[in-house]
Amino acid sequence: MPEVIFPGPEGRLEGRYHPQREKDAPIAIVLHPHPQFGGTMNNKVVYNLHYAFYSMGFTVLRFNFRGVGRSQGEYDQGVGELSDAASALDYLQSMNNNSKHCWVAGFSFGAWIGMQLLMRRPEITGFVSVSPPANMYDFSFLAPCPASGLIINGSADRVAPPADTTALVGKLHEQQGITITHEEVEGADHFFKEPHMETLIDTTTTYVKRRLTETTR
Repeated sequence: MPEVIFPGPEGRLEGRYHPQREKDAPIAIVLHPHPQFGGTMNNKVVYNLHYAFYSMGFTVLRFNFRGVGRSQGEYDQGVGELSDAASALDYLQSMNNNSKHCWVAGFSFGAWIGMQLLMRRPEITGFVSVSPPANMYDFSFLAPCPASGLIINGSADRVAPPADTTALVGKLHEQQGITITHEEVEGADHFFKEPHMETLIDTTTTYVKRRLTETTR
């Protein structure tokens, strides 16, 4: 697992880059939870998502937002973190310019950043949002949401209550031309502690594999 340092808007960003041998492999970026609440690229959900995408044949990058680990800068309320994610995607694309599929996955705060990145980057073909904090952040920018994706949360999530996630999904379902798949994992908390982590990864893998065989966005 090569450690990488790449340029971000506020200095160097630290990441882990896992390339496939195939030059036209699909690419994925994985975004971590809130920097001020202990979120890093080595968070369990992020780490497991990274390896799930790699196992499906993706070239994958996960990284630390500004001010986390060896990434330079300081927390910027999500504005700077979105710029960090855009820089990370630039870096990933610069080394993989033959990829036909580009995915973004995010957990909690990372899901919020990932869905904003989706709005800015039309080349993103799919997303996975784990435990999106629809109670804390405004997701109304998804108008319209430009790509189909999976939203997955736990029925016992006390950080981002399921009712708010369901309301977000309901709004997205009204949009034409995309399909939002929603899975609520019975008994899982915000962090998908065992035994629910396996369900999270299995659900994600099944969804992404199915999407890769389809031609629609």
